[in-house]
Amino acid sequence: MAAQNSTVTGFHQDEDGHWVAELSCGHTQHLRHQPPWQSRAWVMDPSLRNEKIGQPFDCGWCAQGSVSDNLGD
Repeated sequence: MAAQNSTVTGFHQDEDGHWVAELSCGHTQHLRHQPPWQSRAWVMDPSLRNEKIGQPFDCGWCAQGSVSDNLGD
């Protein structure tokens, strides 16, 4: 199954302080900045995060056809 064409609708931080993207499909995606494994410095900057709102995002959960426990009713 192909990834749903989702967009970023917002961000929040989880209980450990990691940033999580909120997607239009209802799923969420952690966006950690943990170099050298994950380099997403833009996540740490509020203005750069805001630039991502409304941008397309390939949802891995939708691509798998999975029902996730982070998908609201």
